Order: sequence, then structure tokens, then C-alpha cells
Amino acid sequence: MKKIIALYALLALVIFQTGCKKFVDGYDVSPNDPADVNIEVLLTGAQVATFSNYTGNLARLPAVLTNQLAGRQFQFEDFHQYIIRETALDNEFQQLYNGAMINAEQLILKAGDDNKYYRGIGRVIKAMNLGLATDMWGDVPNSEALRGLEGEAQFNPAYDAQEIVLRDIQSSLDLAIQDFNSADTDNIKLPGEDDLIFGGDPALWRNAARILKARYYNRLSKRDAAGSANSALAVLDEAYADGLSGSGDDMMAYFGEAANEWNQWYAFEQQRSGYLTMNQFFLDQLVGDPRLPLYATANGDGNYDDQQPIGPYYSGLSSSLPLITYFEAKFIEAEAALRANNKTRAASAFNDAVKANLGKLGVADPAYLATHANETDATITLEKIMTQKYLAMFTQPEVWADWRRTNLPALTPNAGATLTAIPRRIITPQTERLYNTKAVVTSDILTPVWWDN
Repeated sequence: MKKIIALYALLALVIFQTGCKKFVDGYDVSPNDPADVNIEVLLTGAQVATFSNYTGNLARLPAVLTNQLAGRQFQFEDFHQYIIRETALDNEFQQLYNGAMINAEQLILKAGDDNKYYRGIGRVIKAMNLGLATDMWGDVPNSEALRGLEGEAQFNPAYDAQEIVLRDIQSSLDLAIQDFNSADTDNIKLPGEDDLIFGGDPALWRNAARILKARYYNRLSKRDAAGSANSALAVLDEAYADGLSGSGDDMMAYFGEAANEWNQWYAFEQQRSGYLTMNQFFLDQLVGDPRLPLYATANGDGNYDDQQPIGPYYSGLSSSLPLITYFEAKFIEAEAALRANNKTRAASAFNDAVKANLGKLGVADPAYLATHANETDATITLEKIMTQKYLAMFTQPEVWADWRRTNLPALTPNAGATLTAIPRRIITPQTERLYNTKAVVTSDILTPVWWDN
């Protein structure tokens, strides 16, 4: 595992140099600093930033809002009470753009037609982070974003409507799939160890892009129920035909054992122990579930209560964390097929999804599967699909997006919260409100984003 924080420091230095040039002009040239960043470094840096974005506070907050975890102290007690200030996730908003998307954008530009695999990976990484941004904040900078190197005229990017952002994500992923369809010989450089996720395998990247497309087609279940279902099923069929078949195709966030490489949940617990514990609602859903001892930490009596932190499977020192998975694809297929009135396919995909998730976790309990992965066209329901997906997608921001689309599982607002309803978005970050003259400021966390209407 590469020393990812050291790399981060390098990328941060590059960003600092480009963003503050007018303040240090004449003093910022050093023979010991790189004048340019190659595509290998950009690739790894964009991936490391993506790991942080998908497994840090933008995963922890959704877990609190969907009753998987309980906020107990400081900022997370505020989150539990639905107090989400404009400064609360300001750093996360900036990290999406300054840490991940800018490096992905530079990777796309530098790779060009001569390095299509690198360019395709950059397009997927950018789409992932742009998707996370719009899921959290709604309308976000997109078409005018990431142009700061062109000068001060680009320092205030306009906000694009979420509908347009989602179209751009789909277009970017289509172009990425085209890039991955190229032959090795069409590339001057081939990604390898610098690709922390798939080691440069274009087939795995191609199908990850297709699952991501299905995820964002499914976002439109309220806006275009039939069309979103058919589009999601079509792209998943392409993935299955192209070899998507199991957890070996999963996109994971990887971590190491050095102090600067720790799993984000582990690091959080080491530094902020007691801020977050399991939510009793989630524990109740896991009674008799073989995933319980993986998801939750037992107390001194060997029991599970809501005063204990997240369990060992996802919070080990170097535990990998899911980003895009086969079992998610099967859950999307099940929901889309049900919406398309193909209940036989929906039941089959649902059964496969539950089996795939438990298989990946190494707890494929036959008795549990006989009860919870044995649906037919006569018994399958949306509530069963979304409840099992809610359990399977633990630690992933996707849980909040799914709940907002379907209101399943049925959640109750936290006792003692300042609001009587669960938040449906994050308000505009303070730095955007203060320093981006084109920012579209939203201050009501109960206002749904566009796809949630």
C-alpha cells in the first residue's frame, strides 16, 4: 500500500501553488518541487481523495440520519438532533472538488486520447464525486467548476441544476466505457500499481461504470419511474453480459496499517471515541442476523447495545470499505425490475443480492437465507428489497439516498431532535455562501433535492 498521506501532501502542495500564485509570485519556484504532476500521481491522488470522501463524514452523517448510528457527543450529537450548520461539512464540500474532482479533471486532460484507460478512470472518479456532491447538496458547481487555473474569472463557478448534473454524470460514464473499450495497444501508458482499486483492469472499470450508471438511473425513480427502471436494467444487462458475476468485481476503498493509511472508521474511533455509537433501531433490525457481530461491537457481557461503536468488519485498522459492488447491482436490479412489473426477475435478483452480500461478508447462514433470500414473484415487495438493501449497504452514503427516494425502511425522527422530520439535504457550505458570488444558497435541510421531488 502506497504512503497515501505523503502523496496527499504533494497534491495539496500543487493545489496551494496554483491557487495562491499571486501572493508568492517570484518565490514559489523550487528545484525540489515538481513543476508538473504526471498522470500516475494524479490517478492515485484522485482515488485516495475518493476513499476519504466516501468513507468519512459524508458516510457518517447519512448513517446518523438513517438511524443506523447514534450521535452522542459534540458535532455528532448535533447531527443526531438535526442541527447541521453551514460550517459542519464545509471541508467535505471542498475536498470533493479540491481533493478528488480537480485531480480527476487534470487526469482526464493530461491522459487524452493517448492514454484512454487513465482518462476513463478519471471520468469514473469525477462522476463518483460529482454524484456524491449533488446527492448531498442538490444543485452544485459543475460546468464552470475546476477551472481555477485559468484565472480569477473562473473563481466563481455557477451552480448547475441537479437534473443537468445527473445528465452530465451519465454522459461522462458513457465516455468512460468507450475509453475502456479501447485496446491496450491504443494506450501509451497502462495503469498498474498506481491504480489502487483495480490495478488497471479496464473490464473491471467498465462494469463499475455501468453499476454507477444504474445507481444514477435509479435516482430518478420518483421523476421517471418506468424510464429509470428500464434504463437501469438495460445497463446492468450489459454488465452481466460483459462478465459481472460476483464480489470479485467490487470497487473497494483500501487502507493500510501505517498511521497515515488507516481505515476512516477506525481512525475516527481512535480520535473521537464516544462520538458515535450503534443506533438501537438498527440493532433491532439485526436481531438473528449473522451480520450483527460484524456490524456492531459487543459490550462486556457479550451483548449488543446502543452504547457501543461500529463493529470490527468495517472498522478494522486496514479494513476495506465498499464503494460500488455486485450486491448493490443486484439490489438495483431487484428494485428496477419490480418497478417495471417483472416480479419474477425482481425476486430472483433480490435473492441473489442478499446471498451476495452475506457471501462477501463470509456469513452466508443457510437458515437466514432460507428465510430472507427465498422470495418469489408472489412474495417480493419493495419494502423487503429496500430493508435488506438498508442492511447490506451499511457504512455507505447510498443508504440516505435510498431512504429519501422510497421512505423505506420506515424511520422515526430521533427523539429530542430540533425538527419533526428527518433532513433531506445539506445546506450550502459557508465558504460557498461567502466567497462564490454565483452560489445558489439553500438553508433549509428539509427541502428535498430535485430527484427527491
